[in-house]
Amino acid sequence: MKLILPIAGEGTRLRPHTYTVPKALIQVGGKAIIAHILDGILSSVTIEEVIFIVGRLGEKVENYINKHYNIKATYIEQTERLGLGHAVFLAKDRFKRWDPALIVYGDTIFNVNLKKAIGEVDGCIGVKEVKDPRRFGVAEVKNGVIQRLVEKPQNPASNLAVVGVNYIKNTKLLFALLEQMIKKGKKTKGEFQLTDVFQLMIEEGVRLETFMVDEWYDCGKPETLLLTNRYILEKNGYYEKQKDTVILPPVYIHPTAKVTRSVIGPYVSISENARIISSIIKDSIIGEGAYIEGYVLASSVIGEHAICKGTFKHLNVGDSSSVETT
Repeated sequence: MKLILPIAGEGTRLRPHTYTVPKALIQVGGKAIIAHILDGILSSVTIEEVIFIVGRLGEKVENYINKHYNIKATYIEQTERLGLGHAVFLAKDRFKRWDPALIVYGDTIFNVNLKKAIGEVDGCIGVKEVKDPRRFGVAEVKNGVIQRLVEKPQNPASNLAVVGVNYIKNTKLLFALLEQMIKKGKKTKGEFQLTDVFQLMIEEGVRLETFMVDEWYDCGKPETLLLTNRYILEKNGYYEKQKDTVILPPVYIHPTAKVTRSVIGPYVSISENARIISSIIKDSIIGEGAYIEGYVLASSVIGEHAICKGTFKHLNVGDSSSVETT
């Protein structure tokens, strides 16, 4: 089985961070988004090859994978943002033996037993019940079998959102239908959608089943990134004792980071080679090589090698007075 990871998206909602770092390499819960995804997959199923569909800054993804993983990896650039269906189609030439494919979106962290979910089925798609399914691809299901897939419907007939973890056994048919769809220019909302080709497979008689994904966390914008950070830190129960710093767990501090005379936590992850001096930080993500001194931070995402320097105030305030500082 081969793994296709489409990670070519620009990550516009995570700017300014994604101007210089691919979204897949944004840090959360102590490591890059892509590392959480890969670690979960590689620990549960056997993957022959990982095919990364990359965009701008794709060389940074390649350097990161080469540094941290010993896997067979292929990198294919998606020069035009034409949708997930188009991104997956770019991997066609890596499937000459028509191996089964696991297709996982590159900005979603999830927790599921893939080996159990995949089984011996023709294909299966991970879903989760959501309050507002209009934001997602939606699966209409009967007895665990998908009857219809619709991308971001205005009037959804189901609340089962497609979460971006998909297994397809018949990749020969998958790529043939993708090629037809692209040649005909069949787009939904301006893009070639993966859900559309899955619907075509259903119409060809392929039995696509569902499996529930209870833990599914979006990393698409700063607010959800911080929520995901909280989840990962809580789940792992991180606590890093420091000599002259107060730690309010859960907190992750990379072994190469240096923290002095500070109060850290709860829900803070500090990446490698970061340095924090005389600061108070909670509910935040501190990027690789960042320098923070004299700052009070909350609900913040600090990018790689960013410098934040402030000063503590000295005040002599009389009774019944009111002071505000900015």
